[in-house]
Amino acid sequence: MNKIYKALMGAALVAPALLTTGCIEEVLPTNSVVQEQLDGNAKAISALVWAMPGHLNQVGTVGTDQHYDWGQGAIMHARDVMTADMSVVYSGYNWFSIWSSADVALNSGYAATQFIWNFQTEQVLTTNKVIGSIDPATTDPDMMAYLGQGLVFRASTYLDMARMYEFLPNSIVSATNVDGNDVTGLTVPIVTDKTTEEQARNNPRAKHNEMVKFILADLEQAIPLLQKGSARTSKTVPNLGVCYGVMARLYLWDATYHEQGLPYAGEGTAAELYQKAAQYARLAITASGATPMTQTQCLDKNTGFNDLSVSSWMWGMQYNDEDGAVKTALLNWTSWMSNETDFGYSSAGPFIMIGANVYRRMNDRDFRKLMFIAPEGSALSGRETLINPAQREDLPTYASLKFRPGSGNMTDNNIACVVGVPLMRVEEMYFIEAEAVAHADPAQGLQLCSDFMKRYRYATYSSNATALEDVIDEIVFQKRVELFGEGQAYFDYKRLNMDVDRTYSGTNFNWGQDTYKIVGRPYWMNFVITQQEADSNKGVEKFNNPNTGNQSTPLKQ
Repeated sequence: MNKIYKALMGAALVAPALLTTGCIEEVLPTNSVVQEQLDGNAKAISALVWAMPGHLNQVGTVGTDQHYDWGQGAIMHARDVMTADMSVVYSGYNWFSIWSSADVALNSGYAATQFIWNFQTEQVLTTNKVIGSIDPATTDPDMMAYLGQGLVFRASTYLDMARMYEFLPNSIVSATNVDGNDVTGLTVPIVTDKTTEEQARNNPRAKHNEMVKFILADLEQAIPLLQKGSARTSKTVPNLGVCYGVMARLYLWDATYHEQGLPYAGEGTAAELYQKAAQYARLAITASGATPMTQTQCLDKNTGFNDLSVSSWMWGMQYNDEDGAVKTALLNWTSWMSNETDFGYSSAGPFIMIGANVYRRMNDRDFRKLMFIAPEGSALSGRETLINPAQREDLPTYASLKFRPGSGNMTDNNIACVVGVPLMRVEEMYFIEAEAVAHADPAQGLQLCSDFMKRYRYATYSSNATALEDVIDEIVFQKRVELFGEGQAYFDYKRLNMDVDRTYSGTNFNWGQDTYKIVGRPYWMNFVITQQEADSNKGVEKFNNPNTGNQSTPLKQ
């Protein structure tokens, strides 16, 4: 038994962990210290800038004994398994069953909840340190670029947090919490580089419109800085195209919120906001200069969805061989997302699969279908490209081949785990544009989707959808396929009030554990703020979301 497997065998099997730590380290900026130490110190400011992408790969936010605690990639994976798009083979090693099964550990007093809250608020801290250390009136091209990157990083982090923690109506859990307060439309407290500790101790959750205004202000400030500042040297930090891409995500979220008539909707109409979403998606496509991945790039056994240099990748994370996450072999993206390794978690049993119904709906001519193991005897069976073809018999039907280990190396974690992870690809912008246009003109929106699919995915694509609801469903379906495993589908499920049904005939979800049939957005997609934050912040204390763990029972076969 190799050393990596010994480490895996020695890890505790999945069990929800109650919080046992004391007060966490403050994540508030200390402005005087930051300014005194950093004013005019270009090297120190540069180090702060690179700490933003560096933090994304952090391991052990709440403790190294929690094996879901490995940074941004883990949060992306948690979001994916909350949908009907990603299934995981039942295994005692699957730490992410907490999220797929709506376990009690999703409640406010548990370590899993603490991990996500701590990680994201610490990410805000890294951005605030950058923003607070640079004079907003600077004319230095490097400083302008750094400030713009910090603003976009903060805006994107808050957009993710807002969409995750914002309470939206569902059919199971009431919006009225145990303190009798309706929390519909409340997001998260806003902490900036100017927030004092006293203010943070009584910092209410921002209403939807307040959060939109805050994020938009960061992005609008960033645009001229990124236009005039130095060009970025790595895709691990945002540029102007990414700024426009975050704008597109923001307006799409806000437009749907308005369309559903939810409280705190703010300025503008749904039609106006959808128009802005389409506008900024197109600006992102143009400014990025990115082009969609080709079939060869997607299916490459060595670089498939692990190479940050690929033309379509606008923004991404990057592991390197010095990262602690890589050295663990277990707590990183490759360990959990690549089914083809001889080490790590996925290879030990919890194989990643696409939902059977999603796979069945895909057209056999769509090359993206070849990124998954086809059923025996089907038209595509045997046409998949594996690093080691003999491994096919060990993989379950529908197993993912999308995320390859670094350099196609299946055995050496120091090579296999050195990969890029997509945070934004240009393909997403094409689908945002198509959906946003469709809300005003379904035929035109479907045409945009069709143009993309025919040009970049398969030439014979067609759809008979005509009604608005069917057109949106088709566009979003193709987007879900495109972004499988990239942590984005969750946002569309929650935003569009989509059903999650894992109980269909031939399902590949685990009966009695993950087999829910929920009409409308699942209640578990309203993340709960950690109890420690509620205890230390009077603004949150009586306005937390209701607990979502163990609020209903999955169906048995």
